[in-house]
Amino acid sequence: MTQDHQESVTGGRRMLARRTVLTTMGAVPILTVAGSILAATDASAAAANVNPSAPRQTIKGFGAMTHAAWAGDLTAAQRDTAFANGEGRLGFSVLRIPVGENQSDWSRDLATAQRAVALGATVFASPWNPPASMTETFTRNGQTNAKRLKAGSYSAYAKHLNDFTTYMKNNGVNLYAISVQNEPDYASEWTWWTSAEIVKFLKENAGSIGTRVMAPESFQYVKSMSDPILNDAAALANVDIIGAHLYGTPYSNFAYPLFKQKGAGKELWMTEVYYPNSNANSGDAWPEALDVAEHMHHAMVDAEFQAYVWWYLRRSYGPMREDGQISKRGAMMAHFARFVRPGYVRIDATATPTSNVFVSAYRNGDTVVIVAVNKNTSSVSQQFTLANTIASGSVSNWLSDSSRNVAPQSALTMTNGSFTGNLPARSAMTFVLNVGTTTSPSPSASASASASASASASASVSPSPTVSAGAGPRVAYTMSTWSSGFTAGITITNSGSSAIDGWTLSFTLPAGQTITSGWNATFSPSSGQVSARNVSYNGTLAPGASVDIGFQATHTGNTAEPTAFTLNGIPCTVV
Repeated sequence: MTQDHQESVTGGRRMLARRTVLTTMGAVPILTVAGSILAATDASAAAANVNPSAPRQTIKGFGAMTHAAWAGDLTAAQRDTAFANGEGRLGFSVLRIPVGENQSDWSRDLATAQRAVALGATVFASPWNPPASMTETFTRNGQTNAKRLKAGSYSAYAKHLNDFTTYMKNNGVNLYAISVQNEPDYASEWTWWTSAEIVKFLKENAGSIGTRVMAPESFQYVKSMSDPILNDAAALANVDIIGAHLYGTPYSNFAYPLFKQKGAGKELWMTEVYYPNSNANSGDAWPEALDVAEHMHHAMVDAEFQAYVWWYLRRSYGPMREDGQISKRGAMMAHFARFVRPGYVRIDATATPTSNVFVSAYRNGDTVVIVAVNKNTSSVSQQFTLANTIASGSVSNWLSDSSRNVAPQSALTMTNGSFTGNLPARSAMTFVLNVGTTTSPSPSASASASASASASASASVSPSPTVSAGAGPRVAYTMSTWSSGFTAGITITNSGSSAIDGWTLSFTLPAGQTITSGWNATFSPSSGQVSARNVSYNGTLAPGASVDIGFQATHTGNTAEPTAFTLNGIPCTVV
């Protein structure tokens, strides 16, 4: 995307240019408008089966971008609306910011990033251009002023990205990742990169950057931009996240088999989109906003993305209106963002139990979250059945429709792992419930091969945890700190040649740090020498597979990181 001054009041000259390119390329945007669905459904639908013991990808979060230079900064109140959780909040857990060409611009988005981190969000950054001294012009497809990185400036550019990372860290924002380039394949107004140039940079220069590296952020999830990275072992070793944008990408192109084949230990993020359009004031268009919820469903279920990031956070067509209020599109995002928190794992569910009803499900320990979208013009009585559980209890639920935004509803009752929810016409609902202990056979080998972290997990736990012979396990530890607390994300990777059946990660928390809550592992005790043990659904790590765990903690001023980790008594390599 480009800056706002090139948009017209109706969504923009810039947007028309993008659509022209998409049509030329033969990939027309999917613009399914909810209002076009006219046929009513039956009063009841086939059951949506949810399997808490069948893990898929680990969710990193949902969020949007702020770009103070182009769209103005958020106010203090708007930051809290965006990144705090609870009623009347978006609950975003991911913030994307730009990497300015000049160091004098780096402070522009700092205040929002600092507040996002204080509220527990993950921050990453994308550049549009290197510093002018590092670029040159060339002719590309008739464009005589096309811009690219000079061949002799690759090392300097890596230092530029690392300097930005260091600047943010010194100001209290530990970037989770930094991208090589925003939309290198749609760059008539910024810097072009070929896939070969990105591979060269990753192989020869990205290793010097002091945080995770993301690439290629193709504007349309063009696989020919990312395939060469996955097919080059040296480049793949220096990239941590495959990032993609979804402008005009049809649902049929969401799946990425090569990533599943070769992306073990890497993450897959959707890092920019607006959908289905950028028409002025379309943020509150209803029932069109349901298209956003369906788009997010397919991004989670079909593409198996671990993060979903909108374009401008505050815009008339975005999740937050210009007056700081949450739009209908924002409500659709909040149905995911407020309840599916970082570290939750998507689990198997019947994706379309009936026509125009879309279901996805997620788990964290004993908590299961189900998001259901009904695009029909009549209500649907939808039964949800949870496999391998006989749990009973109340089901909290929230509803958005033409007159309500993520409004809490009366609790439902689950009996023996089953409950029925009425999905009003043209609505989105989120259900939150507790399943207790579940059991099931281990996932198949094909599921274990999934590179979306945690897809290799097993529901059965060996009574005697083991680590296979060969290379020692790897651990990545990332902190996001604020005045009195922090969150820590830990990625454990099995570098051995055999599966790990049951695991315990041990480490010592620095003095003054105390764990208050955690996800995807059982942490004990809360301070000092801590052991993090697998839970029922992620006890097995296939060779090359990873699992993400984490916790929130308080501190008394000491924000140092643990210095050493062991997995089942085996020393880990900290990366």
